[in-house]
Amino acid sequence: MRKKIVAGNWKMNKTLSEANTLLAELDSYVKTNNPKCEVVVGIPYLYLANAKEKYENLNIYAEDVSEHQSGAYTGEISAEMLKSIQVDGAIIGHSERRQYHKETDEQIGAKVKIALENGLTPIFCNGELLEERKSGKHFEVVKKQTEVALFQLSPEEIKKVVIAYEPVWAIGTGETATPEQAQEIHAYIRSLIAEKYGKEIADEISILYGGSVKPANAKEIFSKPDVDGGLIGGASLNIKDFGALIQTYSDL
Repeated sequence: MRKKIVAGNWKMNKTLSEANTLLAELDSYVKTNNPKCEVVVGIPYLYLANAKEKYENLNIYAEDVSEHQSGAYTGEISAEMLKSIQVDGAIIGHSERRQYHKETDEQIGAKVKIALENGLTPIFCNGELLEERKSGKHFEVVKKQTEVALFQLSPEEIKKVVIAYEPVWAIGTGETATPEQAQEIHAYIRSLIAEKYGKEIADEISILYGGSVKPANAKEIFSKPDVDGGLIGGASLNIKDFGALIQTYSDL
């Protein structure tokens, strides 16, 4: 039985006081409502240690992790450092990291591997650009991203990975893949895993949808059989919207 997950990705938002307010609200919401899904929140590095100490009802994730174990990499944060403060996981390969920091599939694969070696759950992101979708290359793009980054892993390792499909053209644009488009590509990603590792393992892996998910469209997307939750950006920045998304998925 694969996990149902609603994950928030704050990106570069919230001051310390704002972060504590929202985390406290979210922690209280989860404790009170006991949702039937795992609630993850990816927050800036600066707030991770404090969040792990204070908010026991949340799964606290970093928004990235270094592919290097340690050394002269100024400004980087290692998986071992995250492990030392008991962070639960890390978002890896987000389209903004690929776009703004020119991260390659090989780098992203190295990050996934080192996260797993340190007991962190990686949320591995993949997805195509608008021009790639329009030219019909979306399957090809997602296949390459997935194979290069993940297919170095053992069967036991791949089972610990969460995948987040995020059509880049739908992130922060207000555009959203239709539920049918989301289901189609999620089923395709699962088929890639099945071809490499077998259907039993593929059926254990949670595949999240990320791309302008809001309370108004969440039920249709979350109800698709190969959509196991969401990686939520803007709507995770306030308790009203994020709580509504958690409740919507929990009620399915």
